[in-house]
Formats: sequence, C-alpha cells, structure tokens
Amino acid sequence: MRSRNSAAGLAMFFVYLALYGGFVGLNAFRPQLMELTPVAGLNVAILYGFGLILGALALSLIYGVVCARRPPESSPEQESHP
Repeated sequence: MRSRNSAAGLAMFFVYLALYGGFVGLNAFRPQLMELTPVAGLNVAILYGFGLILGALALSLIYGVVCARRPPESSPEQESHP
C-alpha cells in the first residue's frame, strides 16, 4: 500500500511540476502574455498564480482520498474469511 501511495504522490507531483513549469516558462519567454487582463482587471500572472494554488489544494485532496482507500485485496471482508 505504501508503494501505491508513493506512486500516486509522485504522479501528482509531476502534474503540478508541469503546471508550475508552464507558469515559469510563460514568465520567462512570453512575459507580455502574462500582462493581459482577461477577467475583471486581473492579469494572467495573478490568475495563473491563483490557479496554481487551487490546483495544489485539489491535488492534495485527491491524494488524501486515494491514500485513504484500502486496496481490494486487503478489505476487511476478505480478511475475516480464510
């Protein structure tokens, strides 16, 4: 079970790394794009930053749910029957 949790955490880390890499890449190579204000006077940098924060929270909640589940082979019903 520990390796399953580790694999899930590593996969989610790489998802977040890609999202953060996109943020850094836009800042480095297309800074003029980050200055656009598509919503309510907020620029893309602010919106993307808040998106990263919300994405991190969502990934942590998903990780918590994934880690709380028991794998099918170790369910209590199967352990009580030899």
